Amino acid sequence: MDNGFTTPQAQGGIIIIIVLTGVAGFIGSNLAERLLREGHTVIGVDNFLTGSTANMDNLLQSPNFKFIEHDVIVPFGVEGPVDWVMHFASPASPPKYLAFPIETMRVGSEGTLHLLHLAKEKQAGFFLASTSEIYGNPSVHPQPESYYGNVNSVGARSCYNEAKRYAEAITYWMNRKYGIPVRVIRIFNTFGPKMDLNDGRVITNFINQILAKQNLTIYGDGRQTRSFQYIDDLLEGIVRLMRTAYEQPVNLGNPEEVTVLEVAQLLKELMKSNAQIEFLPLPEDDPRRRKPDITVSRTIMDWEPTIGLREALARTIHYYQSQYIH
Repeated sequence: MDNGFTTPQAQGGIIIIIVLTGVAGFIGSNLAERLLREGHTVIGVDNFLTGSTANMDNLLQSPNFKFIEHDVIVPFGVEGPVDWVMHFASPASPPKYLAFPIETMRVGSEGTLHLLHLAKEKQAGFFLASTSEIYGNPSVHPQPESYYGNVNSVGARSCYNEAKRYAEAITYWMNRKYGIPVRVIRIFNTFGPKMDLNDGRVITNFINQILAKQNLTIYGDGRQTRSFQYIDDLLEGIVRLMRTAYEQPVNLGNPEEVTVLEVAQLLKELMKSNAQIEFLPLPEDDPRRRKPDITVSRTIMDWEPTIGLREALARTIHYYQSQYIH
């Protein structure tokens, strides 16, 4: 089986079959839409622990989309050929993974192993959605893929970052032992349509609070930095990586570093809000700085974000203003 990824528009109409876990989540549902637009078949898997049925409304209209409601910590089978198994299932925001810490660890450990065995059985490629959280509270800045991280294995966030670190480790051992083709991305802060407004991440928190005419809550002094990328840039990076033969981890994020306070002020400006800012204590193990080194992605697939923060926020605000009434 040829595990190379080729889009129909660019490379003569080759169609592939993809098993995609976490399909009802923010990134998974947007990725499924992109793949379906390109003519591929997507077999989506989700148990709705944190995903939303509303995120799949458009997907269910496609004849090339099939859905399996299932928790991937339990093995499952798929009939027929599969070209890629893409593992995007996991609670991904602090309030969500802290509400489901054991489930988060199991989807990253047992779930990843089961899906690797599915890829092995189908002679398919395996694509793992990892995270910048594996770098922890970094002592190296910006963070290259070669950085091993500064992670508290017993801290409040360990259920997520250690699950992802294990997921990477088992992926590469299955790659070494069985030759499963693998792709691994480390996703930095990403936002856009279909994010849960109540997921507890910075941008959705601020948008939700402005829409509800509440104070903007900033944890710490607001000078901690993040690097925010728009969902469409992330999807482009995913698709480009699938076309390559590169098997080492790849950072996908925006190297434009901004403070949390700057994001709050920009959202106030774009949404014409006079909301006050309220400062609260910084959560345990919250990283002070986060910025990707994207030299690898630039080199191997000529990828870097193209959508600036102001435009990305404007698009996201428009989506939520059209979807939510307060």
